[in-house]
Amino acid sequence: MIGRITTLMTTESVLANINSVQDQLANTEQVLSTGKSINQPSDNPYGASLAVQLQQDLSGLSSYSSNVTDGTAWTSSASSALTTIQSIVQRAQELVVEAANGTQSPADLAASGDEINQLIDSVKQAANTQYNGQYIFAGTATGTAPYATGASDTYLGNSGAVTREIGPNSSVQVNADLSSLLGNGQAANDGGLLDTLRSVAADLSSGTSASVADLSSKQLANLQGNLNTLEGLQASVGAAQNRLTLAGTRIQSLQQNDTAVLSNTEDANMAQAMTTFTNEQAAFTAALRAGANIVQSSLMDFLK
Repeated sequence: MIGRITTLMTTESVLANINSVQDQLANTEQVLSTGKSINQPSDNPYGASLAVQLQQDLSGLSSYSSNVTDGTAWTSSASSALTTIQSIVQRAQELVVEAANGTQSPADLAASGDEINQLIDSVKQAANTQYNGQYIFAGTATGTAPYATGASDTYLGNSGAVTREIGPNSSVQVNADLSSLLGNGQAANDGGLLDTLRSVAADLSSGTSASVADLSSKQLANLQGNLNTLEGLQASVGAAQNRLTLAGTRIQSLQQNDTAVLSNTEDANMAQAMTTFTNEQAAFTAALRAGANIVQSSLMDFLK
């Protein structure tokens, strides 16, 4: 038996259809305004979960990228300082070779000794290089200058490693143990660069034949040994720079890939969305007109 279709039933059906079209139109408007096809998880549950994971991955990669940038600046500062020290050692070698030939006067030797003392100050100045307010050669004691100015050559830092995380369970040491090169001065008699330069300065200032002989027989060899140690430090810093460069390239590639996948997952096809919006807008207008024609009130509707 077919039941009676009342005016109320017709009205409710028409309103339900109009509301449905209006909801679709509102969703499409949101897509157009945000440029995203996923504006709430219900739009695409799997795509929404994938987008969240990709955003977390990009956040982690951004952190690693910042560490690479910081580590690169740190190692660049260290490399520059070591290059400065290398130039100083080479200049000290030149002065020792000139003095060791035995042709210089005591005044010339004394003048060379004064220059060596100035080179010592320059070495310590390079050792106290800072990056972003931190002493890069003080180990983990980055707030302490590794070497004090003046006569004391004692190393004031520590041997701690300063590292930067460049990936999951992957880090690189960005500092170098400069104390292995400079040592703790003449008092320690450790053969470090400061010990050698202090001894060279003393020999030059003395100007005796014995001191000149010491320059050629001992100190020149010590300087060469210090230079070899310095080259080892430079190689270590260079290796760290290479790792950081490779890590930066890898991170950038991963960022580009994840960004592309994220865009494909949540970005809307604006041309398609605009076409859909136009069609839905036409459908909504048509639904309103059809509803107005179908649901027409009469005097009897109010005489109840």
